[in-house]
Amino acid sequence: MVKAYNGALILADVLVLILKILYYICESIYKFFVPAEEKSVAGEIVLITGTGHGIGKELALRYASLGATVVCWDLNQQANEETINEIKKTGTTAAYAYQCDVSKREDVLSVAEKVKREVGDVTILVNNAGIMPCHTLLDHTTDEIKRIFDINVLAHFWMLQAFLPSMIEKNHGHVVALSSLAGIGGFPNLVPYCASKFAVRGLMEALSEELRIGTKGKSLIKFTTIYPYMVDTGLCKKPKIKFEKILPLVSTQQAVSQIIRAQRTNQQEKTVPSFWLSTLTITRIFPDNVLRAVADFCDSGVEAVSS
Repeated sequence: MVKAYNGALILADVLVLILKILYYICESIYKFFVPAEEKSVAGEIVLITGTGHGIGKELALRYASLGATVVCWDLNQQANEETINEIKKTGTTAAYAYQCDVSKREDVLSVAEKVKREVGDVTILVNNAGIMPCHTLLDHTTDEIKRIFDINVLAHFWMLQAFLPSMIEKNHGHVVALSSLAGIGGFPNLVPYCASKFAVRGLMEALSEELRIGTKGKSLIKFTTIYPYMVDTGLCKKPKIKFEKILPLVSTQQAVSQIIRAQRTNQQEKTVPSFWLSTLTITRIFPDNVLRAVADFCDSGVEAVSS
């Protein structure tokens, strides 16, 4: 009798699971054809790292134009101040610049306290700062490999330690992390960089699940991981592109538009351009040699740059 009862419970659980799967598939199809409305960021306090140039700078300008209070962090104080000045020229005064080396935990926690006192609790955190040395693995120095992980990975942990508690306390917030297509697939001449970006993907996925399960689904904090193709910011010193008209470098403006849209529509993962995520997911189904054949055909990536 007990066995029959337990069997019935398992069957019921399986049926519920099947119904949930069907529901979420239908929901996904619906969202594909009916895009989600973008939530407002007006009044939010947005902290962005690496705002002295490139994607970080454009993100700061764009969030400011949307009515958010923007907090800009960069190691280069002069470049960071220039970003703030550009924001203020548009008539937006709610913008603040702080010099910080995000690779140093003590520096992050110290500057974070200043931000809380002078601006308030950060509600949108964008971990954007990163470096991308392009060498073969054996040409990387020990210090260079350590610095890649200090900035591209460990800095995310220090930023989260500083700002996630207030989000959890208020049950309100959004964390955006810049990974890379190199965080989905491996590329030559970028071995430590790829490893660091794979780490960011794992960090974001695990943290999102930790909060979801820990709060029994009640957490309203959102997580978005971005995987850009090569963006024309100067970070890629020697890009290699076989089909330049089909797969050109992504402009900073295009990348930022998609990043902000992904955040405002609560997308958990987003490649830039969008088609890469489904393309790479599908190719993973096939044998490894198929993936290698596609990679050889596309022949895109970065050339090694001498140290």
